[in-house]
Amino acid sequence: MIDRTYLLKLAEYNQWMNDKIYQAAAKLTPAQLAAPRQDFFGSIVATLNHLLVADLIWLTRFQQHPAHFPALAILDQLPTPQALDQILYPDLAKLTVLRQQLDQCITQLVGEIQSADLQQTLSYRTMRGISASKPFTSVLAHFFNHQTHHRGQLSTLLFQAGLDIGVTDLLVLLDDVAADV
Repeated sequence: MIDRTYLLKLAEYNQWMNDKIYQAAAKLTPAQLAAPRQDFFGSIVATLNHLLVADLIWLTRFQQHPAHFPALAILDQLPTPQALDQILYPDLAKLTVLRQQLDQCITQLVGEIQSADLQQTLSYRTMRGISASKPFTSVLAHFFNHQTHHRGQLSTLLFQAGLDIGVTDLLVLLDDVAADV
């Protein structure tokens, strides 16, 4: 089962990897970022947008949690996506600002989550308007897994564009523990 400590590590990993992705992307021209690529969303900038869109959608759904997490209040000032392939911003500078805002929001949210909150059910509506109710812990696992999935695509797209973002393993952020001998 996922606990608060692990969620904090996932939020740290999320921010670390997003920083690496955005630092690499900043080395490309706007034309290179928008160039057609063989991935789900068709370009680096479109994939960056998708990650932001999906995060906004899920964070907005998290507002339905009975705990009413204060960290999510910032969402009232941010764009409300209407489609998973929506381009919020074609401009990397604006994407970077939003990415940093969301990463800070995610870190604050995870810091606010209590163990009892993890046991709750999250009820929300899908993009098609269908009602869903799922264990909050499972939805959080999906949220972080989705980010990792598309950042993996981005690391490949950036590599194909000549940029190596380096190590991407969560393992790098995990503390070593003394082995029993």
